[in-house]
Amino acid sequence: MLREITLGQYYQTDSIIHRLDPRVKLVTTICYIISLFIVDNLVGYLIAGLFLALVIKLSKVPPRFIVRGMKSIIFLLIIAVVFNLFLTPGEAIFTFWKLKITKEGIRLAVFMAIRLIFLIMGSSVMTLTTTPNNLTDGMEKLLGPLRKLKVPVHEIAMMMSIALRFIPILLEETDKIMKAQIARGADFESGNLIKKAKSLVPLLVPLFISAFRRANDLAMAMEARCYRGGEHRTKMKPLIYKKRDGIAYGTVVCYLTLCVLFGKILL
Repeated sequence: MLREITLGQYYQTDSIIHRLDPRVKLVTTICYIISLFIVDNLVGYLIAGLFLALVIKLSKVPPRFIVRGMKSIIFLLIIAVVFNLFLTPGEAIFTFWKLKITKEGIRLAVFMAIRLIFLIMGSSVMTLTTTPNNLTDGMEKLLGPLRKLKVPVHEIAMMMSIALRFIPILLEETDKIMKAQIARGADFESGNLIKKAKSLVPLLVPLFISAFRRANDLAMAMEARCYRGGEHRTKMKPLIYKKRDGIAYGTVVCYLTLCVLFGKILL
């Protein structure tokens, strides 16, 4: 299950999406997430789905690799659907004891499920097509104006990039610890919820120790290389907008326009 999480991983291949400026991909991802909360009908979600399918096609990332990452949020997806299904007031369709399923609840639950799936897939495409270094540079450039307000832009971008980079590393470490403890007789599956929670304690302790050790090693390595933050630092590959980036921005504007026109007005 842990290996199914694709968020934070990078898929190496040559595609037009991989070659785009990281700032374009960051802005596009933010705009796409915003659009998912703008649209309010099936037409809007159809437009969002077609846009996401086009981006995945152009990225040359296997769709199975992206869909595989959805397995890790099935539990969260079920909770979101159930809560919206039973707790949304409206016209009752089915009643059982004190629970009732309403017409509005079904509509909201379906839209919530689609929204959550598209959100995770869209975010995964960005991390799968952008290296951690490029992601850091893109964040730093986008947040650049905040330097005038004394905001530590470089440090924020660096922390976010390291956090994303450590996701697959910690997942791999967790998988190794679980397999090692299962080989020694540990049981993470049987028992009730409380027993399962207690069985995770022997897993969390070595995981936290490993995480702190990696963080300490990273800090020592940065200090040994005289790392001093973003002040007066130069870039080996400075970010420069190209023609394809302008086309991408134009495509995003057209997509947002369609979402507003067909996903919000046509109810």
